[in-house]
Amino acid sequence: MAKKSRTKARDAAPLAEGEVGPRQPCPCGSGKRYKACHGAAGGAATPFVARPFEGLPGECDLVALRELVPAATAPLTLKDSDRPVRLCTLLPMAAPAMVRDSGEIWLGLQVQHSFGDPSRDLGAVLLAALDAEPGIVGLTSDPGPGPRLQDLISNDTLEVTVHEGFDYWVSDVEDTSGMEAALQQANESVNPTLRLASVEAAYWTNVGPKEHLRWVMPEPEDQLLDALARLHAAGRDVLVPGSRLVGMFRAHGLLAPVWDLEVGTGAEALEDPAAEFRAALDEALADTSELTTEQRAARSGLANRQVTIR
Repeated sequence: MAKKSRTKARDAAPLAEGEVGPRQPCPCGSGKRYKACHGAAGGAATPFVARPFEGLPGECDLVALRELVPAATAPLTLKDSDRPVRLCTLLPMAAPAMVRDSGEIWLGLQVQHSFGDPSRDLGAVLLAALDAEPGIVGLTSDPGPGPRLQDLISNDTLEVTVHEGFDYWVSDVEDTSGMEAALQQANESVNPTLRLASVEAAYWTNVGPKEHLRWVMPEPEDQLLDALARLHAAGRDVLVPGSRLVGMFRAHGLLAPVWDLEVGTGAEALEDPAAEFRAALDEALADTSELTTEQRAARSGLANRQVTIR
């Protein structure tokens, strides 16, 4: 019996790039195996969407704010309402949304509903908040088909503000007595983070023993890996002295290359080098020639240093 199982495993077709195996964790974040979640027939009311924020302004920033940036906000404009909406990385108690006393809606990005489509979840929470009294708003079950965030907002751009901590939680509260301890505890968990101004969706952070640049990029994975391999093989992926491209995250259908930086580098020193690297990357992306042996080896090394978040 065991021999038959081993033979079956050997003969199974290899997975295509980006495909999820039935026994692997479901990418929705539920903690279940794919075959028992979004891979099951009728296993989830909302189909799994690999690139949920595609088509939204600032897609790369949205991915960064959901997965990498501790404290940031951005205003959203609704298509059919003048109600003010504020997109936040994280809300108190990890709430999906909050209706403030002023009527403003705060929408939380760092919430794991595990219903397959974060944009659909955000849309459902936003619609619920439009009809809710002041307080916390959330989802208790899979919302099923319905408008996604793309269908509800009219933003052309995403104006991101990165905060030093979570003081924005009480920015509209006059009396903050009794909140100081919780706010201090939350702020102590925040690593200093800044968004570069010279390029899109690149975030410097200081995690104590190291500094990093984490840069979410919109290009399809295969083309981006080819381009990064060309630059790596040519030694053109060093942003500043002492920096090193160490790998990348894969989140919500996009790749986020990560550079290790020497302590003390800071964000300002990266502005011009990042812009120069972006120009070199665009040049490499336009190169459709076959990869050399050295470039293929570099590509393989980069592909092996990927960590999938979502």
